[in-house]
Amino acid sequence: MTGKQKRHLRALAHPLKPLVNLGKQGLSPETRREIESQLLDHELIKCKVLDSCPLSKKECAEEISKQTEIEVVQVIGKTLVLFSPLPEDSKIKFPSA
Repeated sequence: MTGKQKRHLRALAHPLKPLVNLGKQGLSPETRREIESQLLDHELIKCKVLDSCPLSKKECAEEISKQTEIEVVQVIGKTLVLFSPLPEDSKIKFPSA
């Protein structure tokens, strides 16, 4: 993903509220399923890493990015911005070069 594409996604994510909170369970299978479900619905989401999470925000970003088709767009504060294009008919269109 190019820097210009990431910048476009960051701009789109700015007004969004976090949809998934990573708490005591960390990145449990249930949390991963919730992230994938939200990405199927929205394509672009924010996740909040709570203080009770056993993993740091950097560790969470690395673990999530290991999954297929999930791109960590930004880590700011304790918030992760995640993007996964829909398999067909993506809602988010990137500006032409």
